[in-house]
Amino acid sequence: MKRIGDMEPGFNLPALVGRSLDVARGGLDLAKESFARWPGLRPADGVTNQGGPLFDHATAAPLLFGAPEPGRPAWPAPQKLVADLRAYSGIRHREALPPGDDSLALGRLGALEVRLARTARDVRRAQRLRYKVFYEEMSAVPDAAARIARRDMDSFDAICEHLLVLDHDAGKVVFGRRQPKVVGTYRLLRQDVAARHGGFYTQSEFDVTRMIAAHPQLRFLELGRSCVLKPYRNKRTVELLWHGVWTYILRNKIDVLFGCASLEGTDPDALALPLSFLHHNALAPAEWRASALPGRRVDMNRMAKAQISPKAALQALPPMIKGYLRLGGFVGDGAVVDHQFGTTDVLIVLPVSVISARYVEHFGPTANRHAI
Repeated sequence: MKRIGDMEPGFNLPALVGRSLDVARGGLDLAKESFARWPGLRPADGVTNQGGPLFDHATAAPLLFGAPEPGRPAWPAPQKLVADLRAYSGIRHREALPPGDDSLALGRLGALEVRLARTARDVRRAQRLRYKVFYEEMSAVPDAAARIARRDMDSFDAICEHLLVLDHDAGKVVFGRRQPKVVGTYRLLRQDVAARHGGFYTQSEFDVTRMIAAHPQLRFLELGRSCVLKPYRNKRTVELLWHGVWTYILRNKIDVLFGCASLEGTDPDALALPLSFLHHNALAPAEWRASALPGRRVDMNRMAKAQISPKAALQALPPMIKGYLRLGGFVGDGAVVDHQFGTTDVLIVLPVSVISARYVEHFGPTANRHAI
Protein backbone atom coordinates (compact mmCIF):
# COMPACT_ATOMS: atom_id res chain seq x y z
CA MET A 1 0.00 0.00 0.00
CA LYS A 2 2.86 2.38 -0.73
CA ARG A 3 1.80 5.87 -1.66
CA ILE A 4 0.89 7.03 -5.15
CA GLY A 5 1.29 10.77 -4.60
CA ASP A 6 -1.18 13.55 -3.97
CA MET A 7 -4.58 13.36 -5.64
CA GLU A 8 -6.54 16.31 -6.91
CA PRO A 9 -8.18 18.37 -4.12
CA GLY A 10 -11.45 17.05 -2.81
CA PHE A 11 -11.01 13.53 -4.14
CA ASN A 12 -11.89 11.03 -1.44
CA LEU A 13 -11.68 7.56 -2.96
CA PRO A 14 -8.73 5.51 -1.72
CA ALA A 15 -5.87 4.50 -3.93
CA LEU A 16 -6.47 0.84 -3.16
CA VAL A 17 -6.52 0.82 -5.74
CA GLY A 18 1.97 -13.54 -19.37
CA ARG A 19 2.17 -16.41 -19.91
CA SER A 20 5.91 -16.84 -19.85
CA LEU A 21 8.66 -19.31 -19.11
CA ASP A 22 8.52 -20.67 -15.59
CA VAL A 23 12.16 -19.78 -15.07
CA ALA A 24 15.07 -18.71 -17.24
CA ARG A 25 17.36 -21.60 -18.07
CA GLY A 26 20.35 -19.85 -16.59
CA GLY A 27 18.55 -19.20 -13.33
CA LEU A 28 17.40 -22.81 -13.16
CA ASP A 29 20.94 -24.06 -13.69
CA LEU A 30 22.23 -21.73 -10.99
CA ALA A 31 19.54 -22.91 -8.63
CA LYS A 32 20.39 -26.56 -9.26
CA GLU A 33 24.04 -25.83 -8.67
CA SER A 34 23.27 -23.98 -5.45
CA PHE A 35 21.14 -26.80 -4.08
CA ALA A 36 23.93 -29.23 -4.92
CA ARG A 37 26.42 -27.08 -3.02
CA TRP A 38 24.11 -26.72 0.02
CA PRO A 39 22.36 -30.08 0.37
CA GLY A 40 21.42 -29.24 3.94
CA LEU A 41 18.70 -26.85 2.80
CA ARG A 42 15.34 -28.31 3.67
CA PRO A 43 11.80 -27.10 4.33
CA ALA A 44 11.12 -26.04 7.87
CA ASP A 45 8.81 -28.27 9.90
CA GLY A 46 6.34 -25.52 10.65
CA VAL A 47 5.65 -21.83 10.39
CA THR A 48 8.37 -19.40 11.44
CA ASN A 49 7.74 -16.40 13.64
CA GLN A 50 7.54 -14.34 10.44
CA GLY A 51 4.63 -16.37 9.09
CA GLY A 52 4.46 -18.80 6.19
CA PRO A 53 6.33 -22.04 5.59
CA LEU A 54 9.96 -21.05 5.12
CA PHE A 55 13.21 -22.93 4.82
CA ASP A 56 15.33 -23.92 7.78
CA HIS A 57 17.39 -20.79 8.47
CA ALA A 58 19.99 -22.74 10.43
CA THR A 59 21.18 -24.51 7.30
CA ALA A 60 20.54 -21.74 4.76
CA ALA A 61 23.55 -20.39 2.89
CA PRO A 62 24.24 -16.63 2.87
CA LEU A 63 21.99 -14.75 0.48
CA LEU A 64 23.73 -14.18 -2.83
CA PHE A 65 21.99 -10.87 -3.34
CA GLY A 66 22.85 -9.41 0.06
CA ALA A 67 21.33 -9.56 3.52
CA PRO A 68 17.56 -9.34 3.92
CA GLU A 69 15.96 -6.21 5.32
CA PRO A 70 15.41 -6.28 9.09
CA GLY A 71 12.50 -8.51 9.93
CA ARG A 72 12.11 -9.89 6.41
CA PRO A 73 11.97 -13.69 6.13
CA ALA A 74 15.43 -14.85 5.05
CA TRP A 75 15.15 -16.97 1.94
CA PRO A 76 17.86 -19.56 1.29
CA ALA A 77 20.33 -18.60 -1.42
CA PRO A 78 18.97 -20.75 -4.28
CA GLN A 79 15.38 -19.65 -3.73
CA LYS A 80 16.39 -15.99 -3.37
CA LEU A 81 18.62 -16.15 -6.44
CA VAL A 82 15.87 -17.55 -8.65
CA ALA A 83 13.37 -15.00 -7.31
CA ASP A 84 15.76 -12.11 -7.98
CA LEU A 85 16.48 -13.33 -11.51
CA ARG A 86 12.77 -13.64 -12.17
CA ALA A 87 12.07 -10.17 -10.78
CA TYR A 88 14.81 -8.62 -12.92
CA SER A 89 13.49 -10.26 -16.07
CA GLY A 90 9.81 -9.80 -15.20
CA ILE A 91 9.24 -13.55 -15.26
CA ARG A 92 6.93 -14.75 -12.52
CA HIS A 93 6.37 -17.97 -10.69
CA ARG A 94 3.53 -19.98 -12.24
CA GLU A 95 1.41 -19.45 -9.12
CA ALA A 96 1.46 -15.68 -9.77
CA LEU A 97 0.14 -16.00 -13.33
CA PRO A 98 -3.56 -15.37 -13.99
CA PRO A 99 -5.44 -18.57 -14.91
CA GLY A 100 -6.30 -17.40 -18.43
CA ASP A 101 -6.60 -14.43 -20.78
CA ASP A 102 -10.31 -14.13 -19.99
CA SER A 103 -9.43 -13.18 -16.40
CA LEU A 104 -7.00 -10.39 -17.31
CA ALA A 105 -9.41 -7.57 -18.11
CA LEU A 106 -10.98 -6.01 -15.02
CA GLY A 107 -12.57 -2.79 -16.23
CA ARG A 108 -12.65 0.05 -18.74
CA LEU A 109 -13.35 3.78 -18.51
CA GLY A 110 -13.02 5.56 -21.85
CA ALA A 111 -9.47 5.13 -23.14
CA LEU A 112 -8.32 3.77 -19.78
CA GLU A 113 -8.31 0.05 -19.04
CA VAL A 114 -7.44 -1.81 -15.86
CA ARG A 115 -6.16 -5.36 -16.16
CA LEU A 116 -3.68 -7.82 -14.73
CA ALA A 117 -0.18 -8.13 -16.18
CA ARG A 118 0.06 -10.93 -18.69
CA THR A 119 3.69 -11.03 -19.83
CA ALA A 120 7.13 -10.45 -18.39
CA ARG A 121 7.19 -7.24 -20.43
CA ASP A 122 4.06 -6.04 -18.62
CA VAL A 123 5.82 -6.51 -15.29
CA ARG A 124 8.91 -4.65 -16.48
CA ARG A 125 6.73 -1.74 -17.62
CA ALA A 126 5.14 -1.59 -14.16
CA GLN A 127 8.61 -1.58 -12.61
CA ARG A 128 9.66 1.32 -14.85
CA LEU A 129 6.63 3.33 -13.78
CA ARG A 130 7.41 2.63 -10.13
CA TYR A 131 10.99 3.81 -10.65
CA LYS A 132 9.84 7.01 -12.34
CA VAL A 133 7.49 7.88 -9.48
CA PHE A 134 9.36 6.59 -6.43
CA TYR A 135 12.96 7.36 -7.42
CA GLU A 136 12.81 10.19 -9.95
CA GLU A 137 9.84 12.15 -8.64
CA MET A 138 9.88 11.28 -4.94
CA SER A 139 12.72 10.65 -2.51
CA ALA A 140 13.43 6.91 -2.74
CA VAL A 141 17.10 5.97 -3.05
CA PRO A 142 17.80 3.29 -5.69
CA ASP A 143 20.34 0.55 -5.24
CA ALA A 144 22.84 -0.18 -8.00
CA ALA A 145 20.64 -2.72 -9.81
CA ALA A 146 17.61 -0.41 -9.83
CA ARG A 147 19.70 2.55 -11.00
CA ILE A 148 21.20 0.61 -13.92
CA ALA A 149 17.90 -0.95 -15.00
CA ARG A 150 15.89 2.20 -14.16
CA ARG A 151 13.28 -0.08 -12.68
CA ASP A 152 12.00 -0.54 -9.12
CA MET A 153 12.15 -4.27 -8.44
CA ASP A 154 12.54 -6.80 -5.68
CA SER A 155 12.17 -10.56 -5.30
CA PHE A 156 8.47 -10.23 -4.43
CA ASP A 157 7.71 -9.17 -8.00
CA ALA A 158 8.17 -12.78 -9.03
CA ILE A 159 5.35 -14.08 -6.83
CA CYS A 160 2.90 -11.17 -7.08
CA GLU A 161 0.18 -10.31 -9.54
CA HIS A 162 0.49 -6.84 -11.02
CA LEU A 163 -2.51 -4.62 -11.64
CA LEU A 164 -2.05 -2.16 -14.53
CA VAL A 165 -3.97 0.90 -15.67
CA LEU A 166 -3.37 1.46 -19.40
CA ASP A 167 -4.07 4.51 -21.54
CA HIS A 168 -4.95 3.29 -25.04
CA ASP A 169 -4.74 6.82 -26.45
CA ALA A 170 -1.11 7.20 -25.38
CA GLY A 171 2.02 5.10 -25.72
CA LYS A 172 4.43 4.16 -28.48
CA VAL A 173 3.64 2.68 -31.88
CA VAL A 174 5.42 -0.67 -32.24
CA PHE A 175 5.30 -2.49 -35.60
CA GLY A 176 2.36 -0.38 -36.69
CA ARG A 177 0.35 -0.97 -33.52
CA ARG A 178 0.00 1.39 -30.59
CA GLN A 179 1.32 -0.01 -27.34
CA PRO A 180 -0.89 1.46 -24.57
CA LYS A 181 0.92 3.42 -21.90
CA VAL A 182 1.11 2.08 -18.34
CA VAL A 183 -0.04 4.96 -16.13
CA GLY A 184 -0.88 3.18 -12.88
CA THR A 185 -0.02 -0.02 -11.10
CA TYR A 186 -0.59 -1.98 -7.90
CA ARG A 187 1.07 -5.15 -6.63
CA LEU A 188 -1.12 -7.93 -5.21
CA LEU A 189 0.03 -10.89 -3.12
CA ARG A 190 -2.45 -13.54 -2.03
CA GLN A 191 -2.04 -15.28 1.29
CA ASP A 192 -1.84 -18.78 -0.19
CA VAL A 193 1.00 -17.77 -2.50
CA ALA A 194 2.88 -15.85 0.22
CA ALA A 195 2.65 -18.85 2.56
CA ARG A 196 4.51 -21.01 0.04
CA HIS A 197 7.15 -18.44 -0.90
CA GLY A 198 8.58 -16.84 2.21
CA GLY A 199 5.80 -14.60 3.51
CA PHE A 200 4.65 -11.05 2.80
CA TYR A 201 6.62 -7.90 2.02
CA THR A 202 4.82 -6.21 4.95
CA GLN A 203 6.57 -8.60 7.33
CA SER A 204 9.79 -6.60 6.88
CA GLU A 205 8.07 -3.88 8.94
CA PHE A 206 5.10 -5.34 10.85
CA ASP A 207 4.39 -8.63 12.58
CA VAL A 208 1.10 -9.67 10.97
CA THR A 209 1.47 -13.36 11.84
CA ARG A 210 -0.79 -13.40 14.89
CA MET A 211 -3.47 -11.34 13.18
CA ILE A 212 -3.61 -13.76 10.26
CA ALA A 213 -3.45 -16.83 12.51
CA ALA A 214 -6.37 -15.49 14.57
CA HIS A 215 -8.59 -15.60 11.45
CA PRO A 216 -7.83 -18.96 9.82
CA GLN A 217 -11.15 -18.95 7.96
CA LEU A 218 -10.40 -15.68 6.14
CA ARG A 219 -8.41 -15.01 2.97
CA PHE A 220 -5.87 -12.16 3.16
CA LEU A 221 -4.50 -10.04 0.32
CA GLU A 222 -1.47 -7.77 0.61
CA LEU A 223 -1.51 -4.57 -1.45
CA GLY A 224 1.70 -2.74 -2.22
CA ARG A 225 3.81 -0.60 -4.57
CA SER A 226 0.86 1.59 -5.60
CA CYS A 227 1.88 4.10 -8.20
CA VAL A 228 0.14 6.51 -10.60
CA LEU A 229 1.89 8.70 -13.16
CA LYS A 230 1.65 12.37 -12.15
CA PRO A 231 -0.58 13.67 -15.01
CA TYR A 232 -3.06 10.86 -14.26
CA ARG A 233 -3.47 11.46 -10.53
CA ASN A 234 -7.13 12.26 -10.68
CA LYS A 235 -10.48 10.78 -9.76
CA ARG A 236 -10.88 9.01 -13.09
CA THR A 237 -7.64 7.00 -12.95
CA VAL A 238 -7.79 6.13 -9.26
CA GLU A 239 -11.45 5.17 -9.49
CA LEU A 240 -10.53 2.67 -12.21
CA LEU A 241 -7.61 1.39 -10.15
CA TRP A 242 -9.95 0.80 -7.19
CA HIS A 243 -12.46 -0.85 -9.52
CA GLY A 244 -9.72 -3.28 -10.58
CA VAL A 245 -8.90 -4.10 -6.96
CA TRP A 246 -12.59 -4.55 -6.11
CA THR A 247 -13.07 -6.89 -9.08
CA TYR A 248 -10.01 -8.88 -8.00
CA ILE A 249 -11.37 -9.11 -4.44
CA LEU A 250 -14.66 -10.55 -5.66
CA ARG A 251 -13.11 -12.98 -8.13
CA ASN A 252 -10.68 -14.36 -5.55
CA LYS A 253 -13.06 -14.24 -2.56
CA ILE A 254 -10.71 -12.03 -0.53
CA ASP A 255 -11.80 -11.19 3.03
CA VAL A 256 -9.09 -8.84 4.32
CA LEU A 257 -6.78 -6.27 2.70
CA PHE A 258 -3.60 -5.05 4.37
CA GLY A 259 -0.32 -3.37 3.59
CA CYS A 260 1.95 -0.44 4.37
CA ALA A 261 0.80 3.13 3.73
CA SER A 262 3.28 5.97 3.79
CA LEU A 263 3.65 9.47 5.14
CA GLU A 264 6.32 11.53 3.40
CA GLY A 265 9.42 12.06 5.54
CA THR A 266 11.62 10.10 7.94
CA ASP A 267 11.41 12.33 11.05
CA PRO A 268 8.62 11.01 13.32
CA ASP A 269 8.70 14.19 15.40
CA ALA A 270 7.87 16.24 12.31
CA LEU A 271 4.96 13.84 11.70
CA ALA A 272 3.74 13.91 15.30
CA LEU A 273 0.33 15.39 14.40
CA PRO A 274 -0.83 12.82 11.78
CA LEU A 275 0.77 9.89 13.60
CA SER A 276 -0.86 10.81 16.92
CA PHE A 277 -4.22 11.38 15.21
CA LEU A 278 -4.08 7.88 13.72
CA HIS A 279 -3.07 6.38 17.06
CA HIS A 280 -5.95 7.98 18.97
CA ASN A 281 -8.66 7.72 16.31
CA ALA A 282 -7.93 4.79 14.00
CA LEU A 283 -6.07 2.18 16.05
CA ALA A 284 -7.26 -1.30 15.13
CA PRO A 285 -9.30 -3.27 17.65
CA ALA A 286 -7.41 -6.07 19.36
CA GLU A 287 -8.36 -8.80 16.87
CA TRP A 288 -6.99 -6.77 13.94
CA ARG A 289 -4.06 -5.09 15.67
CA ALA A 290 -0.58 -5.96 14.43
CA SER A 291 2.52 -4.26 15.77
CA ALA A 292 5.60 -2.83 14.12
CA LEU A 293 8.64 -5.06 14.56
CA PRO A 294 10.42 -4.30 17.87
CA GLY A 295 13.68 -3.38 16.18
CA ARG A 296 12.00 -0.91 13.83
CA ARG A 297 9.04 0.37 15.84
CA VAL A 298 8.44 4.11 16.22
CA ASP A 299 5.83 5.23 18.74
CA MET A 300 2.84 6.91 17.07
CA ASN A 301 1.48 8.33 20.33
CA ARG A 302 3.51 11.55 20.25
CA MET A 303 0.80 14.04 21.27
CA ALA A 304 -2.04 13.91 23.77
CA LYS A 305 -5.45 13.52 22.14
CA ALA A 306 -6.61 16.84 23.62
CA GLN A 307 -3.79 18.66 21.82
CA ILE A 308 -4.77 17.39 18.37
CA SER A 309 -6.74 19.47 15.91
CA PRO A 310 -8.67 16.89 13.84
CA LYS A 311 -8.98 19.31 10.92
CA ALA A 312 -5.25 20.02 10.84
CA ALA A 313 -4.43 16.33 11.28
CA LEU A 314 -6.64 15.28 8.37
CA GLN A 315 -5.03 17.93 6.18
CA ALA A 316 -1.63 16.47 7.06
CA LEU A 317 -2.63 12.91 6.15
CA PRO A 318 -1.91 11.62 2.62
CA PRO A 319 -5.08 11.15 0.51
CA MET A 320 -4.42 7.42 0.40
CA ILE A 321 -4.60 6.99 4.17
CA LYS A 322 -7.66 9.23 4.42
CA GLY A 323 -9.32 7.08 1.79
CA TYR A 324 -8.71 3.91 3.76
CA LEU A 325 -10.12 5.51 6.88
CA ARG A 326 -13.29 6.52 5.02
CA LEU A 327 -13.70 2.94 3.91
CA GLY A 328 -13.50 1.76 7.51
CA GLY A 329 -9.85 0.74 7.69
CA PHE A 330 -7.67 0.62 10.81
CA VAL A 331 -3.99 1.23 11.53
CA GLY A 332 -1.61 -1.04 13.39
CA ASP A 333 0.37 -0.35 16.53
CA GLY A 334 3.48 1.71 15.85
CA ALA A 335 5.08 3.07 12.69
CA VAL A 336 8.28 2.22 10.80
CA VAL A 337 10.75 4.58 9.15
CA ASP A 338 11.65 3.45 5.64
CA HIS A 339 14.87 5.28 4.77
CA GLN A 340 15.12 3.81 1.28
CA PHE A 341 11.76 5.29 0.27
CA GLY A 342 12.06 8.40 2.44
CA THR A 343 8.82 7.65 4.28
CA THR A 344 7.32 6.73 7.62
CA ASP A 345 5.00 3.76 7.20
CA VAL A 346 1.88 2.70 9.05
CA LEU A 347 0.07 -0.60 8.71
CA ILE A 348 -3.39 -0.45 7.15
CA VAL A 349 -5.85 -3.30 7.82
CA LEU A 350 -9.18 -3.33 5.99
CA PRO A 351 -11.60 -6.24 6.43
CA VAL A 352 -13.88 -6.34 3.39
CA SER A 353 -16.86 -6.76 5.70
CA VAL A 354 -16.41 -3.23 7.10
CA ILE A 355 -16.12 -1.43 3.77
CA SER A 356 -18.67 1.36 3.62
CA ALA A 357 -21.84 0.31 1.81
CA ARG A 358 -21.83 3.45 -0.34
CA TYR A 359 -18.49 2.45 -1.89
CA VAL A 360 -19.73 -1.06 -2.57
CA GLU A 361 -22.83 0.38 -4.25
CA HIS A 362 -20.74 2.85 -6.22
CA PHE A 363 -18.75 0.12 -7.96
CA GLY A 364 -21.51 -2.46 -7.82
CA PRO A 365 -21.82 -5.57 -5.66
CA THR A 366 -20.54 -7.56 -8.68
CA ALA A 367 -18.02 -4.88 -9.82
CA ASN A 368 -20.23 -4.05 -12.77
CA ARG A 369 -19.81 -0.25 -12.90
CA HIS A 370 -16.81 -0.25 -15.24
CA ALA A 371 -17.04 -3.84 -16.41
CA ILE A 372 -15.98 -4.59 -19.97
